[in-house]
Amino acid sequence: MNVKAEAKDSRFDLVKWLVVAALVLVAVVGNQFYSAEPILYRVLALVAVAAVAGFVAFQTSKGRAFGVLLKEARIEIRKVVWPTRQETTQTTLIVVVVVLVMALLLWGLDSLLGWLVSMIVG
Repeated sequence: MNVKAEAKDSRFDLVKWLVVAALVLVAVVGNQFYSAEPILYRVLALVAVAAVAGFVAFQTSKGRAFGVLLKEARIEIRKVVWPTRQETTQTTLIVVVVVLVMALLLWGLDSLLGWLVSMIVG
């Protein structure tokens, strides 16, 4: 019985994805067709059509899976231990110092090689 329910769900998912594609196409063509209208109205219309398309997309099985992924990602972000201000400052200073040292080393190597080539070439 579960297989039949999934088969029906996938059939309706295809229809829903076709509706999403049609809405996106209508938004793109409508934006081009109404290019003479003020940008505010076109943006509001695009946002409204995108909201409807997103709502329809979230009604599919892949859309629901994407929603679960977003919720899980938010939970994982809360678990991250963010560095303190002092750690961030120290790490930034280390990176800046290393970049400056490498820049000076490369400048010196470039100058040395340039001087050697000019000595050989004459």
